[in-house]
Amino acid sequence: MTTMYTLTTDEAMTALDDTARLLTPEGRRVADPRLDPWVQDLDAAALRALYRDMAIVRRMDAEGVALQRQGHLGLWAPAQGQEAIQVGTARACREDDFLFPSYREVGVTIVRGGPPADLVLAWRGEVHSTYDPFELNLATPQIIIGAQTLHAVGYAMGVQRDGGDQVAVAYFGDGATSQGDVNEAMVFASSFGAPVVFVCSNNQWAISEPVTVQSRFPIAGRAPGFGIPSMRVDGNDVIACTAAMRWALDHARRGEGPVFLEAVTYRMGPHTTSDDPTRYRERDEVERWRARDPLTRLEALLRSTGDLDDAALAAISQEADALTGAMREAVLTAVTRPPLAVLDDVYAEPHSGLSRQRQRFAAYLDSFADGDAEVSR
Repeated sequence: MTTMYTLTTDEAMTALDDTARLLTPEGRRVADPRLDPWVQDLDAAALRALYRDMAIVRRMDAEGVALQRQGHLGLWAPAQGQEAIQVGTARACREDDFLFPSYREVGVTIVRGGPPADLVLAWRGEVHSTYDPFELNLATPQIIIGAQTLHAVGYAMGVQRDGGDQVAVAYFGDGATSQGDVNEAMVFASSFGAPVVFVCSNNQWAISEPVTVQSRFPIAGRAPGFGIPSMRVDGNDVIACTAAMRWALDHARRGEGPVFLEAVTYRMGPHTTSDDPTRYRERDEVERWRARDPLTRLEALLRSTGDLDDAALAAISQEADALTGAMREAVLTAVTRPPLAVLDDVYAEPHSGLSRQRQRFAAYLDSFADGDAEVSR
């Protein structure tokens, strides 16, 4: 009989040594025969670009948290600590690959060219969505946990039937792997050999539930049971994330079916801004992971080789200032539409059911009116 067990926090940290990596937490470049061939072209300029992307993502993510704390946004899902997996995998994709993010992939949206306003207006409740998914080849962020994996597999099967060579990419967290949707998506992907890459950002916590409870063995070990090759990679190492994603994309693009990547990382902040992680996490655990920060390790490498200096960092900071300023401006100048506008643009053509819903909603709004005055519609 197999003995079931739960990893302690210390055991979980030790298990990180099993992950594939190319850059140590101290910023030292190491070799990995599986990954090295996929990043031979990454010169100093390319590494600086990856660092720039991660720094921009961190600043814009922090601005999102600040805007929510100041009452300008209804909610925000912080991504601090997860910049490497988001930037590395998104940069590895072709422009015509279609990406399906969860609500936490702010870095993927930024890499794909989403304007600053598109990061905040939906969280403010001003619009159903923001960017056009078909302009960025990026699906609307999915709130329903794991649902985007089914969407990605369906899109990938469509690519097969069209005879294309694009790849669909599904992003989700460790908690989503306990959902039926993710497992069903993997069954379909494997059965039909769909060109899809599953990217699991294992940030150690599904809200307040530690991954060591919901998954007693590495998550990447599940995929081979579906007939899907997998790799467990250091999700705080942007070079390794880029390499692993290039390998996965090549596998899928050549018609060899789906791939599963487990990126071992950490959510430094709360699950969302409505969460208080101090109620269920120990400070020592957070500090241990802070020492594995994806930005500081790449900065250490680039400084050691003389390829990053204070002037370059100042230029990145100025760029981040402009982008975060645009985020704030979009929020502060947003004009809230009348409540009934929530029913606009739901269907391409009006129909009787929608008309009845509009009438009922209008009557509900009128119930709040003072005297004979109607609530603005």
